[in-house]
Amino acid sequence: MFARVASAALVGIEAAPIDVEVDVAVGLPCCNIVGLADAGIREGRVRIRGALENSGFKLPPRRITVNLAPADLRKDGAAYDVPIAVGMLCAAGAVEACALAETLFVGELALDGTLRPVRGVLPIAAWARGRQIKRLVVPPENAGEAAVVGGCDVQSPRHLGELVALLRGEPIPGATALPGVVAPAAARAALPDLAEVRGQEVPRRALEIAAAGGHNLLFVGSPGSGKTMLAQRLAGILPPLTFDEALETTMVYSIAGLLGGSALVGVRPFRAPHHTVSPVGLVGGGPQVRPGEISLAHNGVLFLDELLEYPRSVLESLRQPLEDRSVTIVRARRAAVYPADFMLIAALNPCPCGYLGSAVRTCICSGTAIGAYRARLSGPLVDRIDLHVDVPALSYQQLAHAESGEPTAVVRARVAEARERQRGRGGVSNARLTSPALAKVAPIDAAGHDLLERAATRLGLSARAITRIRRVARTIADLEGSAAVRAVHLAETLQYRVLDQPNV
Repeated sequence: MFARVASAALVGIEAAPIDVEVDVAVGLPCCNIVGLADAGIREGRVRIRGALENSGFKLPPRRITVNLAPADLRKDGAAYDVPIAVGMLCAAGAVEACALAETLFVGELALDGTLRPVRGVLPIAAWARGRQIKRLVVPPENAGEAAVVGGCDVQSPRHLGELVALLRGEPIPGATALPGVVAPAAARAALPDLAEVRGQEVPRRALEIAAAGGHNLLFVGSPGSGKTMLAQRLAGILPPLTFDEALETTMVYSIAGLLGGSALVGVRPFRAPHHTVSPVGLVGGGPQVRPGEISLAHNGVLFLDELLEYPRSVLESLRQPLEDRSVTIVRARRAAVYPADFMLIAALNPCPCGYLGSAVRTCICSGTAIGAYRARLSGPLVDRIDLHVDVPALSYQQLAHAESGEPTAVVRARVAEARERQRGRGGVSNARLTSPALAKVAPIDAAGHDLLERAATRLGLSARAITRIRRVARTIADLEGSAAVRAVHLAETLQYRVLDQPNV
């Protein structure tokens, strides 16, 4: 007998239809799985047989052939255990074929028949909704994310026996409740408060500007000056995720298997990979292609501490994603595209010993050592960072007499107002403005042109750097509620280009 069961595979952040075809025929008892299945799927033969027998279902001693179509798309993972098991039961006559109509199955099976969670259920659910699939059968831990998009009847049996009862139309006792969404307000309340940062008015101001316009930010300062402390407070002053942004971010985390049972990511991500991260770990890829840290930071913040300790190959891999806001990972048989629209915030020391220009300790580095240290950071990557800010080390007396700054909630309110102005103009943050849109919303007067011309000549600014300066100036004007970009806004922006200054 023959049975066909609907399932889906992941290609990047999108889902693709998979037909699980099962044929039970007379012949030497065996089970073959074909259709470019990886080792994990082929090993599923053992899991599926054990799950069926331990759930009270005995397969007939027949030749079983499983085909995963289309045959030219590579499949990996254990998400096909459930549809293969259902196909075997249907082909063996234990389940009616009509019960599988307009139903999509995903899930891994344990040897006792328990349904285990799998990655990528949210994009599969979104794809199923677009194809008017009426019912989606997933493990209980994946039920919350599957229900987020709506449009499908989500069923989450805990055991293979419950799944067969469901397909036969029998009631399932003790149905699993869908998990809720983590409250964004509660999650934001757990973030560190900006009021804890004492002094450092200029870096605090730069942090607010970066958050208001979605700009990339680089802190340069001695060890212990507060660079990491400032960076960790950026996520708290960013505006809340919209539903569409939350859905995009949750899809990435679903594919990576990092949802942890949550239905929806409620707060902006803050990712801080160690400087030993590989290019694959940062950008994504691997034998089984997975999203990297830049995609996990989508709609949030990527923090790279001790920037110059990262291998140059890792840093240079950031250049294209910073421009394209996505990353394409190409393999021999497929290409996966992951979103990577993140804010980059980085921190580095001014020299190898870390105390160049410090009023607290004396630098012991030679000019040659400083030059070689700075050469690890390429000019094209520096050009893609909008704000370069010096974070001075404060003395004990300065810290003792410094007053606490504004709390996160106050700064976040100003940031939200600035973002609302940007959304009303073009629907995107200032950091994402194209050149034609920038010329329209941020025209420069004669005094501003004169200032930019002198700065470009003195600092050797590239065309990309000038465009980014104009975007930051537009953000400063938005924070002040100014409709026009004036020379004073450009002058403040030029202060945040410390790496462009001569002899720095």
